[in-house]
Amino acid sequence: MDLFAFKTLPFLLSFIGFCGGESILPPGPIDANVGKTVTLTTLVDKPEYLAILWNYSDGKNSANVVTGSKDSVTVGKPYEGRATLNRTNGYLTIGPLTAADSGDYSISIVSTGTRTGEIKLRVLEPVSNVLIKSNLPEAIEHNSTVVLTCSAKGSSLDFTWSKGSAPIAADARITVKNEALSSTLTITDVLRTDLVGPIFCTAANKLQTEKSAPFSLTVYYGPDEVAISPPNPPKFISSKANFSLSCSAGSSPPAQFTWYHDQQPMEAGGPILTLEVIKSHKFGNTTGEYTCRAKNEKTVRNVASAAAVFAVIEPISSAAVSGPTATLIAGNSTASLSCQEAGGTVETRTWMKDGQTLTAGGRQVISADKKSLTIKPLEKEDNGEYTCQLSNSVSSVKGSYTMVVNYGPDAAVVTGDDAVEVTEPVKLDCSAASVPPANFTWKFNGTLTNVKTAQYVIEKALYKNTGTYICEAHNAVTGKTTTTTHKLSVKEEGALDEGLSDGAIAGIVIAVLVALGAAIGLIVYCRQKVP
Repeated sequence: MDLFAFKTLPFLLSFIGFCGGESILPPGPIDANVGKTVTLTTLVDKPEYLAILWNYSDGKNSANVVTGSKDSVTVGKPYEGRATLNRTNGYLTIGPLTAADSGDYSISIVSTGTRTGEIKLRVLEPVSNVLIKSNLPEAIEHNSTVVLTCSAKGSSLDFTWSKGSAPIAADARITVKNEALSSTLTITDVLRTDLVGPIFCTAANKLQTEKSAPFSLTVYYGPDEVAISPPNPPKFISSKANFSLSCSAGSSPPAQFTWYHDQQPMEAGGPILTLEVIKSHKFGNTTGEYTCRAKNEKTVRNVASAAAVFAVIEPISSAAVSGPTATLIAGNSTASLSCQEAGGTVETRTWMKDGQTLTAGGRQVISADKKSLTIKPLEKEDNGEYTCQLSNSVSSVKGSYTMVVNYGPDAAVVTGDDAVEVTEPVKLDCSAASVPPANFTWKFNGTLTNVKTAQYVIEKALYKNTGTYICEAHNAVTGKTTTTTHKLSVKEEGALDEGLSDGAIAGIVIAVLVALGAAIGLIVYCRQKVP
C-alpha cells in the first residue's frame, strides 16, 4: 500500500463499515520475557484482506505497530527493526521485547468488512537474584524472633517458602507476607527444628521459576533435661570399684558441666565424675547427694540434674583368726579365738563352726564386739573348723582356724566271732574313738602278744587259740588307756553246723504231744461205745 492509500484508509474504513462478531484473536493475556521474541497469532487462517492493521495502546498513549497490504508493509517508528507482519496469516512478531512493549494490541483485518480483535501482552522481567537474608546472625530457641526476607528481580512475582522439599505453612508462630519484589517469613519463639531443612525461597512468574540458595541459621538451644548415668547407682560403692558418673544434656553449643556434692561445687569439670575424684574431694565425707549442672554459654541456661545418692565405703581387705598353739585336751583346756580385720570398716561379725552359725551360751562365750570366742572347757565335739566372717555394705571376707581337741580313747569295742571251727580264719577288730588315733596292743589269756594293730588275725584257728583276748587302746597325748575283752572258742570240725533252731524243735515236740493225746482220747471213746 502506498502513502496515498495509507492516508485514505480512514475514508475507506468509514465507507465500508465495520463487521461485528467474535474476536479474531485468542484469549489473553500473553506473557513474554524482556529480551525475548513474541508472536501474536490470529484465529483466521489465510484471511482475504485489503489491509491488516496492528495497533498498540497502554491506556494513555497509542501507536500503530504495523500496517500491511498484499503488496507492502509499513512498520511504526517505535517498532522499526523489531516488528514484522506475516502477510499470509496476519501474525505479528515483536522482538527483542522491552518493558515498554507491555499493553493492549489490537488487529483490524479490512476486507468487504472489518474484523477486529484485542489481546493484552505482558512483558516480564526475568526472575533472578533470589536471595534470603536474616535479621539475626544466630538465634536462641524460645527467645528469638527470626525474620527472613526473600528478595528477587523480575516482574509479576509470586513467592513461596519451603523447608527441604516441604512447603512452610503459616501457623500461630509463623507468618508470611508477600510484596511485589519480596517476601517476609517471620518465626516467633523460634524452635531448633524450624530452620533445619534447609530453607528455600522460590520466586516465580508465569514464565519462570527460580529458587534461592539453601539457607540455614544456627538456633542455639538447651540444655535440655540433664541426666546422670547410672540414674540409680548402688547405695554403697566400694572404694576399689571401677565406678564413675556421667552427665549428659541436649545442648547447642555443647553444655559445660559442673559437679556438686551436697550442693557444694566440686573441683571436677566435664561430663565424667570418676571415683578417684570423689575420693579426693576436699570435704572428706563421700556420703551424700551428687548432682550435675549443665550450662549453655549462648542460651545462658543452667540446668541441674536429679541427685544420685550413695556412699563410698572402704572394703574389708582380709580377716585373720588366731587361736591356741598349745596342745588342747578335752575336759582340761580352754580355747580363745580372736578375729582381726585388715582395712575397711566392719559392720557385722559372725562366728561359725563347720559352716553353722555359733551363738553364745553354755561353754561358748562371744565378746560384746564379737572379736573373740572363748570355749571353756573344751570337749571332743569342739573339734572342727572355726570361721569368722566380716562384712560391710560392699565386701565380705572370711578367716578360719582349725581346732584340734585331743581326747580319748573312749571305751574300746572288739567285734568278731565268738566261736569258730578248727582251721577257720579269725579276725577280731578293736576300735576306740580317740584324737589322736589310739595305739593298740593285744593280750591273750593275760599274756602280751606282738600284735600292735587294731585288728587281730589268726589264719587257721587251733584248739589252743581258745581263750580270752584283751584289746588295750592308748592315747599318747591324753595318757589315757581303755581295755575290753573278747572270748573265743575253737571247736571241732562240724560242731557249729547249722540244724533246727530251738524254737522249731519245741514246735515239733508240742505237735507230737498234741497228736498223741488226740489218739488216746479216740481209743477211750471207742471202748465206751462197745456193749
